[in-house]
Amino acid sequence: MMEINQLFEQFNGLNVLVVGDVMIDRYLKGSVDRISPEAPVPVVHLSDSDNRLGGAANVALNLKALGATPYLCSVIGKDENAEVFLNLLPENQLSTRGIVQSSERVTTVKTRVIANNQHLLRVDREDTHDLSSKEEEAYLNNIRDLLESKEFHVILFQDYNKGVLSYSVIRGIILDAIKRDIPTAVDPKYKNFWAYKHVTLFKPNLKEIRAQLEQSVAINMTDLTEASSRIKSKLGNQLTMITLSEKGLFIEDDKKYTDVVPTQERTIADVCGAGDTVISVTSLCLALGIDPKEIAVLANLAGGQVCEKVGVVPVDKEQLRQEYVSLQSKKINQ
Repeated sequence: MMEINQLFEQFNGLNVLVVGDVMIDRYLKGSVDRISPEAPVPVVHLSDSDNRLGGAANVALNLKALGATPYLCSVIGKDENAEVFLNLLPENQLSTRGIVQSSERVTTVKTRVIANNQHLLRVDREDTHDLSSKEEEAYLNNIRDLLESKEFHVILFQDYNKGVLSYSVIRGIILDAIKRDIPTAVDPKYKNFWAYKHVTLFKPNLKEIRAQLEQSVAINMTDLTEASSRIKSKLGNQLTMITLSEKGLFIEDDKKYTDVVPTQERTIADVCGAGDTVISVTSLCLALGIDPKEIAVLANLAGGQVCEKVGVVPVDKEQLRQEYVSLQSKKINQ
């Protein structure tokens, strides 16, 4: 059993470069007491609205909540929502230094309408085309300036297929990481799934795996190990983590250690943002060279924790520590 207090203390000394798609998670909250006479839809009486940092920015919030120092790098628009996003960063003690603005795209906003504690509707405003060559150059230059000015312990790719992580951007950042001997962790999406060659840790979910591989993948050790082997043969990554929703996590390293870590029983309120939390915890453990089994246990606990709360929220570090200690105590007493 690892010394959890020491580990969490070590999180505080880590610098993390977070690259990927950022967005605003906007919540419109109200109540419903009648149906519209214009169409068979509920009429929401709006009582509150809330803007939160989402996507790779939520990853940065999770890293900060764990004690690390995140440096968020992304591309947003030059629009009204960009101003909202840029104002949210310092409000959450995050720097705007790594953010590039472009008139060629809009700032991504996901607007959720919630009434009577039910999620009724989501409206997305976004561009999903790849960065232009001009945007790519500005973005990569910004990232390289940061790499020159700070010591980074891990680089985290958070891909939502909104165009920021284009193929050439991905390859450029990975090459820079290899040159500097910085470990890399990836939470991929469908479009550039196979672009992340030579990353350290690759963390797809089961749905993404099934979309990319020709064979069927069931939740058993045989299928998951075979899927991991296929990924490693194409990417050359050292660790593969596959998230299995309510079934837990599969993890395999280059020493052929494999395991499925089950989830703990919880009351699920909202799964939004769980993947962000999992990759955040995983990346910090990766930077510290933590054993894969313990990485999976901690990441699984953290992902489950945020699912108990409504909306996209970061992990609670002290709750995570207590849950880990409690889990290990149960195992010892069994």
